Amino acid sequence: MITLVKNIAILAGIDPEKHLCRKGSEMSVLNTIENAYLIVKDGKFDSFGKMEQLDEAAVHADEVVDAKGGTVLPSWCDSHTHIVYAGSREGEFEDKIKGLSYAEIARRGGGILNSADRLHELTEEELYEQAMCRIDEIIRKGTGAVEIKSGYGLTLEDELKMLRVIRRIKETAPIKVVATFLGAHAVGRAFAGRQGDYVNHIINDMLPAVAKENLADFIDVFCDEGFFTAEETARMLEAGAKYGLRGKIHGEELAVSGGVEVSVKYNALSVDHLEAADDRDIELLKGGNTIPTALPGTSFFLNMPFAPARKMIDAGLPVATASDYNPGSTPSGDMKFVVSLSCIKMRLMPAEAINAATINTACAMNLSKDYGSIAEGKVANFFITRPIPSISFIPYAYQTPIIERVFLKGVEYK
Repeated sequence: MITLVKNIAILAGIDPEKHLCRKGSEMSVLNTIENAYLIVKDGKFDSFGKMEQLDEAAVHADEVVDAKGGTVLPSWCDSHTHIVYAGSREGEFEDKIKGLSYAEIARRGGGILNSADRLHELTEEELYEQAMCRIDEIIRKGTGAVEIKSGYGLTLEDELKMLRVIRRIKETAPIKVVATFLGAHAVGRAFAGRQGDYVNHIINDMLPAVAKENLADFIDVFCDEGFFTAEETARMLEAGAKYGLRGKIHGEELAVSGGVEVSVKYNALSVDHLEAADDRDIELLKGGNTIPTALPGTSFFLNMPFAPARKMIDAGLPVATASDYNPGSTPSGDMKFVVSLSCIKMRLMPAEAINAATINTACAMNLSKDYGSIAEGKVANFFITRPIPSISFIPYAYQTPIIERVFLKGVEYK
């Protein structure tokens, strides 16, 4: 199957060199071609160039798509979400407006434990149906690859239930999905006051069961003040590694907690949040291979500081961004808004923000060999915008709908 996309005003995110990520000053490079065409063959990018160089008759296309002067970009990649959950938590939204912090709501039995209670009552089918509505939502907003975490189960049975739902999404949705086991999202209610026992339960009971069914690609731990310590995180990362699960850590959201240090020491793929990260954390990250991943939607919704992404890029690091789509702290999977917040609140330039939301966040899922940019042989996940004046218009017009058509594996999503 050959598809020709023609009359593209700007073809952006092309990368013939096939970078696995972009670091520091490289993040300002967003290769583009004006007045372009794009050829997709059997679900993968085949070739591209300027329209005046196109011999349309020689292409032998099975399908011709007229971009009508729109811009084409690689699909967003979203390396941090929690979109398998049961219902919303707008009651806590009101608590936030009244001034309660995320940690205070959690101490009152809300937050993650609230979602765990609700999830326990739903069947796998009900969770799947809810999650697929969110999958449809993010696809239509331009996302083509997504990581989904467990962590609202907090019992062996309910964590497995979540991960089985994620596996079913993998098998049935057109979007690329990776699964992360996050049993260490909080201490389950049955282990209240016995955090050490819960950590042992994760290591001795949950991880073997997850591995037996091959339900996860990664392991995650919420390493932060009031949640899990750096020492506990290290134990769980070591245990996960025995089953081939590399770490993707929640760290430095609420305080400087050692999350960055343990992530680097244990070669975690990414450390996410980083709202409280300091200069020492940046130096630690420079000495490792862990990708710092900012979640600006969380900072926006919780009225928290934003991760020091500008400092990280200036220090030569490869910053990624993700949505953190979840019912409590970020009820949105809109990666275009993430790109806008990256520019407005974290002072990234538009090219840097787009690279953070495409190639670098693909790298934060270990997917950048096949996703995150437009290059020969990569999976043809892309979207076509309505005509826009420039790439900078994308983050500038932070709530203007721009996406006209979405393609996954070269097939239009309808």
